[in-house]
Amino acid sequence: MKKYFLIGVIAFFTSFFTTSVNAQTVEQLNDKFRQLSDEVLPTPNVYRTASGAPGHKYWQQQADYVIDVTLDDEKQRIIGAAKIKYHNNSPDTLRYLWIQLDQNRFAHESGQRKTNFADGKSKTGYAVLRQKMYEKTYDGGYKISAVTDSGGADLKYIINDTMMRIDLPSPLRPGQKLNFAIDWSYNILDAKIIRARGGKEYFKDDDNYIYEIAQWFPRMAAYSDYDGWTNKQFLGNGEFTLEFGDYDVSITVPADHIVSATGVLQNPKDVLTTVQRDRLKEARIAKTPVMIVTTEEADAKLKHRAKTTSTWRFTASNVRDFAFASSRKFLWDAQGYYQPENGKTVMAMSFFPEEGNPIWEKYSTQAIIHTLEVYNRYSLVYPYPVAQSINGPVGGMEYPMICFNGPRPTKDKKTGKKTYSRRTKYGLISVIIHEVGHNYFPMIVNSDERQWTWMDEGLNTFLQNLAEEEWEKDYPTRRAEPYQIVNYMKSTKQVPIMTNSESILQFGNNAYGKPAIALRILRESVMGRELFDFAFREYSRRWKFKRPTPTDLFRTMEDASGVDLDWFWRGWFYTTDNVDISLDNVRLFNVNTKDPEVEEPFKRDKSKERGLTPDREADKDLQKRTDRFPELLDFYNENDRYSVTNKQRNKYNSLVKGLKDWQKKLLTEKSNIYLMDFSNKGGLVMPIFLEVTYEDDSTEEIRLNAEIWRKNSHKVTRMLITDKTVKSVTVDPHWETADINMANNHFPRRIEKSRIELIKRKKSRDMMKEFETKLKSDDDKKKD
Repeated sequence: MKKYFLIGVIAFFTSFFTTSVNAQTVEQLNDKFRQLSDEVLPTPNVYRTASGAPGHKYWQQQADYVIDVTLDDEKQRIIGAAKIKYHNNSPDTLRYLWIQLDQNRFAHESGQRKTNFADGKSKTGYAVLRQKMYEKTYDGGYKISAVTDSGGADLKYIINDTMMRIDLPSPLRPGQKLNFAIDWSYNILDAKIIRARGGKEYFKDDDNYIYEIAQWFPRMAAYSDYDGWTNKQFLGNGEFTLEFGDYDVSITVPADHIVSATGVLQNPKDVLTTVQRDRLKEARIAKTPVMIVTTEEADAKLKHRAKTTSTWRFTASNVRDFAFASSRKFLWDAQGYYQPENGKTVMAMSFFPEEGNPIWEKYSTQAIIHTLEVYNRYSLVYPYPVAQSINGPVGGMEYPMICFNGPRPTKDKKTGKKTYSRRTKYGLISVIIHEVGHNYFPMIVNSDERQWTWMDEGLNTFLQNLAEEEWEKDYPTRRAEPYQIVNYMKSTKQVPIMTNSESILQFGNNAYGKPAIALRILRESVMGRELFDFAFREYSRRWKFKRPTPTDLFRTMEDASGVDLDWFWRGWFYTTDNVDISLDNVRLFNVNTKDPEVEEPFKRDKSKERGLTPDREADKDLQKRTDRFPELLDFYNENDRYSVTNKQRNKYNSLVKGLKDWQKKLLTEKSNIYLMDFSNKGGLVMPIFLEVTYEDDSTEEIRLNAEIWRKNSHKVTRMLITDKTVKSVTVDPHWETADINMANNHFPRRIEKSRIELIKRKKSRDMMKEFETKLKSDDDKKKD
């Protein structure tokens, strides 16, 4: 019996870690850590492997376009004719094709119009009413004038809202190509009234427009191994799922317009002056941006408009879309950026009106180059020859090699002086980084935006944050630090990240902020930078110019790092659980030596800690009978209950005699043994990061992996053995995990500092007094 004594002591501590476990079923215990592949992720196949890489039979379709388009500056409309070559690289026989008609979103009877603003909230503000009034007269949507085969014969088609099905006269078999043509036109909407991804902006002062033209031609819908035809209607949020192809686009505009577009200009001698062409050559090797079109040159065109047109021809290879911008108001600057990774030079260029200066000339092209530098390191090397940023009516939108960005300075109406706020400055830099960054995701790593917005917005926001941090010290990032997503994580109005794009609540937080911060936590706090960066670059390399799904990202990150992350993907992407790890208790133990000379005095001191009750304290000096009659005192007055007896000494000596040396050493161990009890109140399992402060004011950081919850995802206990005395313990001391309740992260508990808001009561409206107010004349208004 004696030699088993120490085992019983150890078992005493072990019981603290297992008591709560026994009360739960195996299914409940393993819920947070069971593998996604068992029930959520699709089965690997020849197209997509279990490692997250494209399979040996991976395929994707291709669509090539030759387009002639005219921008009618007088009527503000687009007239286009496209010849499309569709490559059926799938193993399937196709009897019809689906075409995206995104402009139909703005048609009077569109699904988007019928369902917009139907989220249960009141949206009756000025901007919304203005938009509704505009929509009453705006004749939106495509006017399809012809759909023909390569011989000019009509093809049968049917339009279903934002989708058009073309019925083929004969099946398109695997490996075959089909040539057909579509003619169309549409009216360009006012993008300052309707928030859209392209449109026009009118400048009253000089009676001119800036046009940013996107989703402007009928585009092939995607056909994939995992979804077949992606023909889900476009309702405004779920953006675009597109096929790669080669483009040859001729854009006819007023002769004094400057055009920026996807691809490379093929006829510069026809549309640019000799001086402008020379400036472009200079800019290619310049150390700072070079003005290609100056303020003076743009101003001259505003005063003397051209009566003729010119045609700008652009070609682009292996892109999934095409967009352009056009205006006589454009200034233009450019600078070449040499990429050491592939030895190629990218032309970074910005197009903006004078209204955008001084901020655009100062920051835009610099921000483009900065984006390329940073993203190239963390994902893949930019493969295209140009990268462009355009200022116009669209606040922020991306296309291959070109993006639209909105922030501008404010002009004082009285003095004419232009100034810009801190928000405008950093808003411009950030939106350029973000939209140029979209070239990588989804323009190159071609994820399905119609299904999963987060796959491009979340990944891109994550990289945007890294780029912003390298712009300047203390850059005001918005969705970078874990604490910045806390309010969203604890809100009740949210859905999982994996929700379809059109059904997302709190769109910005769900599709941008939460996935970006989740990836940051993975990089900084779960995997570590080295493992994460390698795996993320491997994902980018594997799926460059291909179409990944979330499963391919999840599997690649695990495959390339050797880290099981199913618990992380499940919690962060498939649930709305939050992080709330509470440090419920910290208990101190020391080893029971079984030596009565040690243990009995310990018990005596422990009993004294209770102190006296107030009545006993008051009677402390009361004379006792034994004071008057000392002969009543005996053995038990000389020895309390904790006095050591010889029998106890003999029992101890007998115990020690039967122990091994290492067991004897453990019995004399004087270290402090702390048991820290944690509970998972938010549901999301995460690593536990601790800062322990000792009585000598030294500190120690302890980092426990998330797997500490694998046997019980609700409560765990952790042992700390130390020679020091613990003064306090803090969970997540560096705010790494997006914990929604820091109040329960401390032991002992701290008093939380905050503020009481003394909100002024809003006065009721006094209509009688308003009637008595003097009506101001025009002269009075001028004085004001």
